Amino acid sequence: MARTILVVDDSPTIRKFVSLALENMGYNVITASDGMEVFEVLGRVDNVDLIITDLNMPNLDGFELIKTLRSDERFKDIPIIILSSLSDGKSIDMGLKLGANSYLVKPFNAKRVQYEVSKYLN
Repeated sequence: MARTILVVDDSPTIRKFVSLALENMGYNVITASDGMEVFEVLGRVDNVDLIITDLNMPNLDGFELIKTLRSDERFKDIPIIILSSLSDGKSIDMGLKLGANSYLVKPFNAKRVQYEVSKYLN
């Protein structure tokens, strides 16, 4: 059965680009447009194997999303990859301290995303 990846970004273009890159690797991809929608999606699906999230999003940003996921027993062990245009050391440190497993800076290429995902889902 295909592993499921949740892609969270307020940009439809980024969601589509990342989804296509991962679907080409055989993953099942579901998407959310912000941190609040993540919890609606997680309530509807049986299992998410990995989450890729932006940081700058309306309603609930990526930092709060990661903090909330890591404090919930059901989601605390899901690998999280940040995909953000924030490239300053403070944002990177904060994302990783909150519990993200990897941090990728936009712009990015599909191969880099595929490589990061393959580190967590073999």
